Amino acid sequence: MNKSLYTMKWKKLTDHLEKNGFIYGFVQQNKVVRTTIFIAALALGISSCKKYLDVVPDNVATLDHAFKLRNEAEKYLFTLYSYMPKSGDGWYNPGFMAGDEIWLPETAQDHWHPISRIARGQQNKDAPLFDEWAGVRKGNNTNRDNFKIWRAIRQCNIFLENMHDMRKVPDISIAERERWIGEAEFLKAYYHYYLLRMYGPIPIINKNIGVADDVEGSYTRRMPVDSCVNFISGLLDSAYAKLPPRIADENNELGRATGTFALAVKAKLWVMAASPLFNGNTDYAGFTDNEGHQLFNPAFDNAKWEKARDAALEAIQSAEGNGNSLYEYGPDFLGLTDTTKLQLSIRNAVTARWNREVVWASAQSYFVNEDLCMPPTERSQTGNLVTTRGSLKGVWAAPIKIVKMFYTQNGVPIDEDKTLNFSDYEKLRTSIAAERNYIEPGFQTARLNFDREPRYYAYLGFDGGVWYMKDGTTTGNDRNTFYLKAKNTEKAGFGHFVNWNETGYFIKKLVSWESSSNTLVSFKQYPWPEIRLADLYLLYAEALNETEPASATAIAYLDKVRKRAGLKGVVESWTNYSTNPGKYSTQAGLREIIHRERLIELAFEGQRLWDLRRWKKSFDELNKDITGWNILGKTADTYYKERVIFSQRFLSPRDYFWPIGNYDIRRNPFLAENPGW
Repeated sequence: MNKSLYTMKWKKLTDHLEKNGFIYGFVQQNKVVRTTIFIAALALGISSCKKYLDVVPDNVATLDHAFKLRNEAEKYLFTLYSYMPKSGDGWYNPGFMAGDEIWLPETAQDHWHPISRIARGQQNKDAPLFDEWAGVRKGNNTNRDNFKIWRAIRQCNIFLENMHDMRKVPDISIAERERWIGEAEFLKAYYHYYLLRMYGPIPIINKNIGVADDVEGSYTRRMPVDSCVNFISGLLDSAYAKLPPRIADENNELGRATGTFALAVKAKLWVMAASPLFNGNTDYAGFTDNEGHQLFNPAFDNAKWEKARDAALEAIQSAEGNGNSLYEYGPDFLGLTDTTKLQLSIRNAVTARWNREVVWASAQSYFVNEDLCMPPTERSQTGNLVTTRGSLKGVWAAPIKIVKMFYTQNGVPIDEDKTLNFSDYEKLRTSIAAERNYIEPGFQTARLNFDREPRYYAYLGFDGGVWYMKDGTTTGNDRNTFYLKAKNTEKAGFGHFVNWNETGYFIKKLVSWESSSNTLVSFKQYPWPEIRLADLYLLYAEALNETEPASATAIAYLDKVRKRAGLKGVVESWTNYSTNPGKYSTQAGLREIIHRERLIELAFEGQRLWDLRRWKKSFDELNKDITGWNILGKTADTYYKERVIFSQRFLSPRDYFWPIGNYDIRRNPFLAENPGW
């Protein structure tokens, strides 16, 4: 194709987008659509969604038969869900360990996987780690078809093309046909969004190529970021118009897409698009495709924040209108203390199955890494070992910089609190009886572990800290709870030849309090919360502050989240306890408060990696050392010494987007690589 003809086609495509919000692209690989496709069964195993989840599609189906009758078409629809990323599995969710939030043992590489290796600076363009572009080197599987996102998009296109043909599937009602089309549009939009967040500008695959199309026309071209965002947004709007606002038949259909799902993803899309990485990023001013077309708009556009604000509010209104609210524990039949009930309000917002705060729970992925989060514990009164070290590994560790991120009990950062001194955070202090619901009475631990906000104790396990569970051998009350002993040779400490926690801080947040902790551990798994209402509240507050600086409404939405976390409001906390009491009254100050609130509230949920990226803060944060306590120490004096575990290195702007890789770049002359790779 000559350059002038290509330019004309490019203009036609982008003009069409300007007018209609869509771009017609081509299939990702230089392959034609075959008449025979493989349909993967959904491997879900969720007892509460029988009709939706018990479907086992035929091993092989042809397009001639897939859309003849409703039953076969429904199998094809459910196959589209099977490509959803396994967000509840640390081996498949890059948000967990590709940044700096969760760390694995340095010398036990059997726990390492492609995501954690990215955090260690091993990403490359010859054989990209966690390669979503090609669907390989992901988790513990090298090349399975249902991990390929581009394949998922092509399957969505096949489904939509056939369901739009009213001659196909004659035994389906018009209303159900519309709903199914909306589900496919939602999934197609989400798959594009997922790739955009990871790679930046991507090809838009809105129509598969036909058998008769020329080879050159099958090559993909990356489209400008703004075009990608507009396309995805338009597709989500189209899906929203067709989807039910909520699932009515919860026994059979929980996890299927709703209109609220679509609005929630749209809110996240526009907040991302309005953020510094994508909005006015001059670092990518020279990023063009191989024909010289600019892929990033370097000019800042505040209208994107306005769209983000409106999208977030619409998502909140839809969620609240359909029964979502911030989770609070209750009713209490166990006689728990107020401290424990507050911690359960915080923890259960993530781990309680299908709870009212979760706007979108993934029926395709339950959280499966409880054993990697939880260490062996001791009963406070009897001193009995709960379970063997082999059953509980506790290798997911929070670096000390993440631990420092949490507020003091006064709701402000530890380096801002004018009433509490954390300058010598290694200093030893002994817990008193009044602190028994946080730390074992009489236990000596670091200053860093005292006087912290409730989320600190709800999210983290540490030496001497409480780990409350509703244990099957007791009444379930919190008078005879469990404590951690994490020094060298102790139950949760270093000394096991395979499993240990590298920093001394365990991820309590992701383990359900209803997991059984008798001689043999039994975990209560839960569908992964893709989007919580608290997430939407914080997105709305962020967008409001960007459009209405230091907005009182933004603060009000922050305070909703803080109240559930057991904290006073922003104004009261900063006015009374901060060394910078007027911080919330400026746009920059409130922005910093909002960012920190997100990092705390959504900690260990796979959000930090993407938030740091879109804020363009990864360069600052991911060039800080990963540190932890001296896990070889056997006494308090030797254990509570901070040590450097790993010195991270993040190159900007290169590392903000992952490489497509040499293989795809070399075989497609129109596909440009990300800058720096």
